[in-house]
Amino acid sequence: MTNPALMRKMTRYTAWADDVMLNNAAKLPAPELTALRDTLFGSITGTFDHVLLIGEIFRDHLEGRSNTHTTRHRAEERAFNIVARELRAMNDYYVALADKWAAEDNGKALNETIRFTFVGGGDGSMTREEILLHLVNHATYHRGFVSTLLYPFRLDGQANDLTVFLRDVWPGLVRTDPSLTQ
Repeated sequence: MTNPALMRKMTRYTAWADDVMLNNAAKLPAPELTALRDTLFGSITGTFDHVLLIGEIFRDHLEGRSNTHTTRHRAEERAFNIVARELRAMNDYYVALADKWAAEDNGKALNETIRFTFVGGGDGSMTREEILLHLVNHATYHRGFVSTLLYPFRLDGQANDLTVFLRDVWPGLVRTDPSLTQ
C-alpha cells in the first residue's frame, strides 16, 4: 500500500535535514571537511559525497539508464562546496519526483517496480516507493555519522531530527501547499 503524502513529506525531510547538516559542517575550516579520518568514506565531505553518489545510482535506475558507478564511493575526493551544491540539487530532484508520482493516478506510480543491477553485483528490484524510502533511510544513517564526526568540534549546529522538521518546518510547508498531505 503506497502512501504518496508520506513520500512527499519524507523527501522534503531529507532535503531539509541534509541542508541542516551541510550548513553545520560548513562552519568548519575547509581543511577539516576533507581531512582524512578513520571512517569508511575518508572524510566528512566523502561521507556526504557517498550519499550523493547513491542518489545518482538510483536516479540512473529510475530513469532506465545504465549506471556509470562501479563502487559506492568516488576514487577522488571532491571539494565540499561542489558536493554540497550537487547533494542539494539531487534532493530537489527527488522531492520533484515524489510530487510527480504522488499526483499520478493517486500515487499508483509509486508502485511501479524498477529492475536494476546492484553496484556490487546481483539483480535488484524495488518499487519507486521503496527506492525513495531507501534513500531517506540511507541519508539519515550517514547524517548521524557526520554528526559523530562533527561532535569533537563543539559546533553550535542546528538539529536535523525528524521531530524538529515536523514541529518547525512541515506545518509551514503544508500551509503554503495543502496538497502535500494528499
